Amino acid sequence: MRCDTATNGARSDHTAVRVLDVDPDLAAGLDRPRREAAADRLLARSVGASKGTLPDKALHVTGPNGLGLLIVEGVIARELLLGDNVSVELLGAGDVVQGSRADDPTRLLRSTVRWTVIEPARFAVLDSAFAAELSAYPELTSALLGRTVERAHRVGVTHAIAQLTGVDRRLLALFWHLAERWGHVSHAGVEIPLRLPHRIVAQLIGARRPSVSTALTQLTSRGRLARRVDGGWVLYGEPVGTPTGEVRRVVRLRRRRVPIERDAVATPVDRAPRGSARA
Repeated sequence: MRCDTATNGARSDHTAVRVLDVDPDLAAGLDRPRREAAADRLLARSVGASKGTLPDKALHVTGPNGLGLLIVEGVIARELLLGDNVSVELLGAGDVVQGSRADDPTRLLRSTVRWTVIEPARFAVLDSAFAAELSAYPELTSALLGRTVERAHRVGVTHAIAQLTGVDRRLLALFWHLAERWGHVSHAGVEIPLRLPHRIVAQLIGARRPSVSTALTQLTSRGRLARRVDGGWVLYGEPVGTPTGEVRRVVRLRRRRVPIERDAVATPVDRAPRGSARA
């Protein structure tokens, strides 16, 4: 994709993309004639972002009446800084993000939002022109709203995980939660090709980095988890609360696109500890 110089922390591509081509799941509720018509009408500008910090102002490129940026590929972390604590939300393909407006003077409890690009990302800019065209397709509006509800549920699950006792329990629950969206079943186990810094993992479960490192070592020695050579993870066995044999079906049904380059997904896995269970 040819991109011009960086603007507000994102690279802009002047070529319009057909939103339903880059996100076909969005049109699941349309019959074929309406889907084809919508694909021709729903166009958006494409912007990209490399790994690193993404300025909050970069998310305001849609204008005051735009819907936001639709993540087409990549992984983004939305970090909320409150006092000396940081909580984080992971976002990926299919999510719509907007500027945080954390500096709104009407807020009584002030916080700061920091956006971090974990894996190189590409967005479709859902500006006011796109919103106007979208009005002819209420099925797509409903689909976007459904994704917002699902996103809120994921945030709630992450918050619940952070309340579990024991850092090892939190980590194991977190990785199975991430596997629902980003995991895939292989001969090695349930693989999660997310290269998450320990800082992000610690923020996701409300723990300190040293405690996370210790708990990861314990889970590895117990045969529940292994690190892939590319920085991803492999889960073994069954998650707590899931009937035996359900893992493959659930991961297959719930998984969207894995927003990681193919080479990383195919990278060999570290040898599992002896005696570990395999999914």
